[in-house]
Amino acid sequence: MIKTASTIRFKAKLLRPAESAAGDSWIFLTLPKNASAKLPSRSMTAVEGTINGSAFRATLEPDGEGSHWLKVDRELREAAGAEAGDLVTLEIAPAAEEPEPTVPADLQTALAAAAPKARVVWSGITPIARRDWIHWITSAKQAETRTRRVKNACSMLAGGKRRVCCFDRSGMYSKSLSAPKAAT
Repeated sequence: MIKTASTIRFKAKLLRPAESAAGDSWIFLTLPKNASAKLPSRSMTAVEGTINGSAFRATLEPDGEGSHWLKVDRELREAAGAEAGDLVTLEIAPAAEEPEPTVPADLQTALAAAAPKARVVWSGITPIARRDWIHWITSAKQAETRTRRVKNACSMLAGGKRRVCCFDRSGMYSKSLSAPKAAT
């Protein structure tokens, strides 16, 4: 990563999620509020940087409290030589380009079967807009709600709608987005 004036430097403690299915698969950290405040958005933000000197690209998630959190997978954790409980040093900056989000299988299938206009609109929107649609769908707590949202998304896209309405990307108002709870 090239160091620029926009580089944000801070230290953070790596935490193990309380509800992790595989105990060593991933850990996370929460950005200090003063570091998060330097980012261009309170919502999901793509960054590139280093953790203990190891380069990475990731999308920071909003924690619903005005800050962000970062999922640190096993590969990055091992490259950084760190474990849960360790204090790590980070240098981050907003990424030059937003990464393309991974489209869930159910949405891929529905888009393939949807009206051609839905596919045209989907391919013409930004990665951020696609990420918002995906998050709106995947944030459903019940399978029936998710199924309904996939169907509604295809219908709205076919109608020319480019953004999902009334979606709080920061989690500050609806608390739909938050950092994982840390294990004690």
